[in-house]
Amino acid sequence: MNRAEREAAARRIMERVPPRVPPELYGEVLRRGNRRLRRRRAARRLLWLLLCAASVAFLVWAVTARPWVEPPTQTTPPYTGW
Repeated sequence: MNRAEREAAARRIMERVPPRVPPELYGEVLRRGNRRLRRRRAARRLLWLLLCAASVAFLVWAVTARPWVEPPTQTTPPYTGW
């Protein structure tokens, strides 16, 4: 099949009338689409909630542990009994 034949075949396919969709299929498609949107929205909210919880947990840890403060040096023993 050469290029002209392929183009003619493609034109014939595109010029055909598309098949009719059964009317009961429309409701099913809407139901599935709404369910998919609800699940996606719930997953997005759950991920945002987890991100916020992780941020709060990190903030509480950082305030209590204070990792930016240098630990005290303990190279010499304490002087007691002088």
